[in-house]
Amino acid sequence: MSGAGEIGYQAVRRGPAPKPRDLLALLKPVTWFPPMWAFMCGVVSSGVPLAERWPFLLAGMLLAGPLVCGTSQAVNDWFDREVDAINEPGRPIPSGRVPGRWGLGVAVAGSLLSLAVAAAIAPVVLAATCLGLLLAWIYSTPWPRLKASGIWGPAACGFAYEGLTWFTGAAVMVGGMPDAKVLALLLLFSLGAHGIMVLNDFKAIAGDRQMGIRSLPVTLGPAAAARVACVTMALPQLAVVALLSVWGLPIHAGIIGLGILLQLVFMRRLLADPAGRAPWYNGTGVVTYVLGMLVAALGVGGLA
Repeated sequence: MSGAGEIGYQAVRRGPAPKPRDLLALLKPVTWFPPMWAFMCGVVSSGVPLAERWPFLLAGMLLAGPLVCGTSQAVNDWFDREVDAINEPGRPIPSGRVPGRWGLGVAVAGSLLSLAVAAAIAPVVLAATCLGLLLAWIYSTPWPRLKASGIWGPAACGFAYEGLTWFTGAAVMVGGMPDAKVLALLLLFSLGAHGIMVLNDFKAIAGDRQMGIRSLPVTLGPAAAARVACVTMALPQLAVVALLSVWGLPIHAGIIGLGILLQLVFMRRLLADPAGRAPWYNGTGVVTYVLGMLVAALGVGGLA
């Protein structure tokens, strides 16, 4: 057993009940924003006035952020406790602040609560939540552990964080299956999010390499992985521009097109030092990307 493994397993020994702030840290509130943003894009893209279904809107935001996303973080931290002992030893589980099997318990309880809330909203939302939770578990569990793949891991995250939550937002508002235009947009932005998730893997290269996780930064190297991420982010956005133009939304298409040009400038700087500038790109290029999501949602919502 490696040193990392020994550290990871020490974290599951019994200890006092964790403090509320440590349980909150396990749920990583900072990660709730992306799915909640995508959820709001889904709400806007539906074209349904917010005042008509605001109770469902509030329930959906709770579902997208603290419940499903928070649960997925607990699942990931539980099964990644050995990797975190290398990359982030201060995390609640490897540090011992969330001892024993509390991490697993939070993951299971969060899953059940998420399903209960989704069932109370609508059957189609329950179906989306089931799929989202399934992806969260198989992403991290020892088998099939999608996280170990540089292709399927980012794909699962991108689809769950962007596509499913966008779908949920639109479904909550219309009370059923969203329009085909909405489905096309959420699928394209989910594809582009694959590149965002690849860049997110740069922070864990050392631990992933030691634990045999074949992320693209590990298998291809930082330079090649960054190029793949940039292409993956750019191409779906170009397809969005084309669709918006066909749908009679030239202004929205133009705004997103300008955003792509701005991202290309940021990408050029990223590619000069991928490992060092991946966090910087998250605050520039990725922000531009998600703003484009809202622009597209506003455009389609106006057609409803």
